[in-house]
Amino acid sequence: QVQLVESGGGLVQPGGSLRLSCAASGNIFSIYAGYWYRQAPGKQRELVATITSSGRTNYAESVKGRFTISRDNAKNSMYLQMNSLKPEDTAVYYCNLDLLLPAGRNNYWGQGTQVTVSS
Repeated sequence: QVQLVESGGGLVQPGGSLRLSCAASGNIFSIYAGYWYRQAPGKQRELVATITSSGRTNYAESVKGRFTISRDNAKNSMYLQMNSLKPEDTAVYYCNLDLLLPAGRNNYWGQGTQVTVSS
């Protein structure tokens, strides 16, 4: 059974940094592609960052230049380095992975981790 476990959220002051992790466990061949989403109170879930099977990355305009998505295939893990955090980055952050499994490709969500940016 595949599970995703997120970690790294917390409370940080404006201008600070956090690093989110998303670790997949189970009978997995590899991460095909990965995504970080976030959802602020009263708002729709939005796509923040993407990393493709070839390692190409893409970012929402609101986080470009501040956030960096990366992956470690050996650890079946994905990361989101968040720098220069702003109060408007406050949200629950969710990882989403396209995983290559023995039975084929499937998509999984993490449980979410709270990021609060406040002084």
